[in-house]
Amino acid sequence: MNRWNLPDLGLGIGLRSTHVKTILQRDPDVGFFEIISENFMGTRGRPLEALDAIAERYPVTMHGVSLSIGSTDGPDRGYLRQLKALAERCRAAWVSDHVCWTGASGLNTHDLLPLPYNEETLAHVARRAREVSDFLGRPLVLENPSSYVAFASSTMPEEEFLVRLCEESGCGLLLDVNNVYVSAFNHGFDAERYIDSIPADRIVQVHLAGHTHKGTHILDTHSDRVADPVWRLYERLCRRVGRVPTLLEWDDRIPPFEVVHAEAFKAARFREEASRAAFAA
Repeated sequence: MNRWNLPDLGLGIGLRSTHVKTILQRDPDVGFFEIISENFMGTRGRPLEALDAIAERYPVTMHGVSLSIGSTDGPDRGYLRQLKALAERCRAAWVSDHVCWTGASGLNTHDLLPLPYNEETLAHVARRAREVSDFLGRPLVLENPSSYVAFASSTMPEEEFLVRLCEESGCGLLLDVNNVYVSAFNHGFDAERYIDSIPADRIVQVHLAGHTHKGTHILDTHSDRVADPVWRLYERLCRRVGRVPTLLEWDDRIPPFEVVHAEAFKAARFREEASRAAFAA
């Protein structure tokens, strides 16, 4: 159990517009849906009507891509007000974003840009995470990003930065297992050691997704089924921490809902095995 007693919502799927009609017609067996926060901020009409209908039937979590927690710009109060209002509207179980920056001087690159992992960055991001949590009135949940370049000014590995960020800010962690694998391959670090180092009580949610292997590097494309090495990492995590809310992301070349649903529910076996092992112990 995480330290905030946030619920185990089971197995979830990222809500995408192409699947909304199917979901509303069929009421599929899904533990929760995760929305991209910005898709429903500053808008009206059918998207919000669909979200309202889904939120009446399922728990909803929010996952953002523009909080820019690592930016040197001051907090965008307008953005935060819209984020808080949306969370209240859909009764979000939690609100998450990424350990990254997305722009500067008011410009948004619409990309999740990497941070240097050092003491200065840690202090900066921890302070901003506390400010956002205070504004939202709930703990902020932050995700480890996938990355393709590293900073020469980094003085600690990513997993140490994340653990200390959680300790110093009070935030929770959305552990993206696919991102761990992608970044480990791209940078040559040990993905298993990374997974083993994350405190169980800080993990609020897990992400799984597919990627594109280019031979010399891996791109985090969310365009395919989960790769076998990522499933093995997820199994390793479940054996150590037990049942954690787990969500499948599929954002490009999106197949019919039934395919995404089946892929997401492959995680059920690992969750149940972890539960049985904990009971036997």
